[in-house]
Amino acid sequence: MTVYNFNLGIGWASSGVEYAQLYRAEIFRQLGQPAKFIFMDLITSDNIEHLTHNIGFFDDEIIWIYQYFSDIKVAPTSYSLNQLESTFPTTFDRIERGKNYIRYFFEKDDIIITAYLDKKNKESVERAEFVSHGKLIRKDYYTYTKLFSEYYAPKDNKAYVYERHFFNQNGSIAFEEIVDGKNSVFKFKNQIIYGKEGLLAYMLKCFNFTTQDIIILDRATNIGSTILKYSAPAKVGVVVHAEHFNENQTDTKNILWNNFYEYQFDQADNIDFFITATLAQKKLLEYHFSKYTKLNPRIFDIPVGNLKQLYFPLENRKKHSLITASRLATEKHVDWLIKAVIKSKKYIPDLTFDIYGEGGENQKLKKIIEDNSAQNYIKLRGHVDLEHIYQKYDTYISASTSEGFGLTLMEAVGSGLPMIGFNVRYGNQTFIKNNQNGYLIPFNKSCDVEDIAVQLSNKIITLFEQHDLSDFSQNSYKIAEKYLVKEVEKRWQILINEVGVK
Repeated sequence: MTVYNFNLGIGWASSGVEYAQLYRAEIFRQLGQPAKFIFMDLITSDNIEHLTHNIGFFDDEIIWIYQYFSDIKVAPTSYSLNQLESTFPTTFDRIERGKNYIRYFFEKDDIIITAYLDKKNKESVERAEFVSHGKLIRKDYYTYTKLFSEYYAPKDNKAYVYERHFFNQNGSIAFEEIVDGKNSVFKFKNQIIYGKEGLLAYMLKCFNFTTQDIIILDRATNIGSTILKYSAPAKVGVVVHAEHFNENQTDTKNILWNNFYEYQFDQADNIDFFITATLAQKKLLEYHFSKYTKLNPRIFDIPVGNLKQLYFPLENRKKHSLITASRLATEKHVDWLIKAVIKSKKYIPDLTFDIYGEGGENQKLKKIIEDNSAQNYIKLRGHVDLEHIYQKYDTYISASTSEGFGLTLMEAVGSGLPMIGFNVRYGNQTFIKNNQNGYLIPFNKSCDVEDIAVQLSNKIITLFEQHDLSDFSQNSYKIAEKYLVKEVEKRWQILINEVGVK
């Protein structure tokens, strides 16, 4: 029995979906449950192993559709400069060294080969680009051997990829991809496959599913219908990672599903189970199915995260210190928090605020901090491992207006932090109990940013001036107990048992 988990892509700054998969992988390891995590996107900017290893996956847990049909294993990059140079047909005339590359010049033939080095291991080559007579003609990608090549032709003064060759360890071609814009044809020795959907179908057939197998869809865009068509006899489940409907476009007669889940919900009679991250969302989704459809799917509520342990401070928490952690994205509204802290600083002189995470809002947030001369007490700390960081702070604060679960909220209560956030579904209402371990602030979309910042500021001031934080802290630890690994393991075992595979 194997659990196959399907996703699309992965990057250095992974989203909550990838972290949810990692937590699940750790649970399956504890249960001794074989599992594979399958990624569908073509990734050329990095070796996929570096991305998956960076977040915490094991190499043998990963399947990349473009590598599956080759005998080259998922592995870190170790292809050396000597190996690359041994493939050159002639001796290079000179080289140019940059920070992350080495450029070889073959002046007689007017060829330039640029080797781009692994970001961590400067002795290894991640890819090489071949330029002939000023035109890009090929890119080679490496792990411990050459993994695949892309071939380019000029068009409108740009280089366009028209073909890819994916290799085996001995250098033979495992399969080819003929590229025509957004369309592809895949050529194998004994067959031709049309399109990415066809390649996926072929891989699914190769898995030889049994009734003992489970397929879990974490992301299903453009792949959901193919997976359902070729999933039998395995069981199929869908994880709902976000709000499942649009509240503003829903009335007593019609519901507008989240477009990322609409297909899966419409096909609910062909899906064996759904998973929500919280009990509250499970109940609401069950209600919506009963109200707006004739379907009654099986729904489990299983936390997408877990805690290895509760984390207690090794020294006194820094007094009047706030922490938040998230992607620095618009919907996280970290700018609201900064403005609230600036207001609160007038009443709490030693107040500090540390912001962890990376994202597109970084420069905007930095500017707000600088424009208000707040650099001494509001810090952008970047993306770091927070496992032993939370317990150094007094309070966790969030301005997100929608959290399907909220991994950082779970981690914060696991370190006993009092909490401040808006009274919105689902994560805040799960991890913040008003006046017990912090404050849930009523949220009105019609309020302007200034009013919202005032509300947040008032709660910051009230929390630090009127409460003994030790009681709030103990209540956070109590909330966190149900998210310990052993408790989440039980919930996954129940699912496995109830879908009838054990």
